[in-house]
Amino acid sequence: MTLFDLIAARIRQDGPISMADYMADCLLHPTLGYYTTRDPLGAAGDFTTAPEISQMFGELIGLSLAQAWLDQGRPAPFTLAELGPGRGTLMADLLRATGAVPGFLEAAQVTLVEASPVLRETQARNLTGHAPRWLDNVDALPDAPLFLIANEFFDAMPVRQFIRQDDGWAERRITVADDALSFGLTAPGKRPALAHRLEDTRQGDMVELCPAAAPITTAIATRIATHGGAALIVDYGDWRSLGDTVQALRDHRPVDVLKCPGQADLTAHVDFEPLAQAAHDAGCHASKLTPQGVFLERLGITARAQALARDMRGAALDDLVAAHRRLTHPAEMGNLFKTLGLFPAQAPPPPGLER
Repeated sequence: MTLFDLIAARIRQDGPISMADYMADCLLHPTLGYYTTRDPLGAAGDFTTAPEISQMFGELIGLSLAQAWLDQGRPAPFTLAELGPGRGTLMADLLRATGAVPGFLEAAQVTLVEASPVLRETQARNLTGHAPRWLDNVDALPDAPLFLIANEFFDAMPVRQFIRQDDGWAERRITVADDALSFGLTAPGKRPALAHRLEDTRQGDMVELCPAAAPITTAIATRIATHGGAALIVDYGDWRSLGDTVQALRDHRPVDVLKCPGQADLTAHVDFEPLAQAAHDAGCHASKLTPQGVFLERLGITARAQALARDMRGAALDDLVAAHRRLTHPAEMGNLFKTLGLFPAQAPPPPGLER
């Protein structure tokens, strides 16, 4: 039985499902889900993330967190965590770069929040010697100082989609007809969670809500506010969601969201506003939302690229130049991706960010 068969049977029995329910099934079904059955990264997968583009990304992320650790008095021990760590590439680059910071690695307990058994195996191989531990969710993070990175994690959180109709909202639902999935709408109604969006939307506009994002941010921010630490959230999106941003990628190409469930990566642009609000509500400060290119330039990515380039020639040098451009240029990832930092009220923001 395919995942389509299971989803179609569920809809026929219980009625249309939300986009969030559909995404959750497609990505995390225990035996047929996208993330639970494969390594989706790299040329052989369906997409490529910043750590896979260049070592510079993870190195600079690591040094930003290490400086935040120094600024807060070198707490020891502390949790060094990554949410959705992929192959472990970012963490490996981070650990290599921070090895020169006295006491940092000795005080760090490397912790990976990862749902995929396939990726856990790859992470274990790539982080040999660092004794990582794995957790199923952020609620299991210890009550201790927390220095955390979440790169392209929140974009995989399932979203619900609502279309404004007069002063109410109709939810977009997924149904099945003629052995194919299709979209439909509920009757419009009041949505308290979207009351503030009546001021900046019009009839027919779509707004997405991510039910899991705020609770996850609250869990992180509560630990940082209570015990100290910092978090760097890097993802594509902006301040306030507007429009249909759910997309499916297979073999590095866009495909129909409703085709081949479980066989394509599904993501949505991150709405950073509720993340910052959840952090504030937990007693934690949030930085200004900063484009990835600006963040990396402030951390010295150009100087790092120049240092690496000294020993390179030919194709290797061309690849380095292309990687620098892809990570920082406004027409590439530089503006599409944003960085939000979380930090205690009494501490400065992580380097590269502003209050």
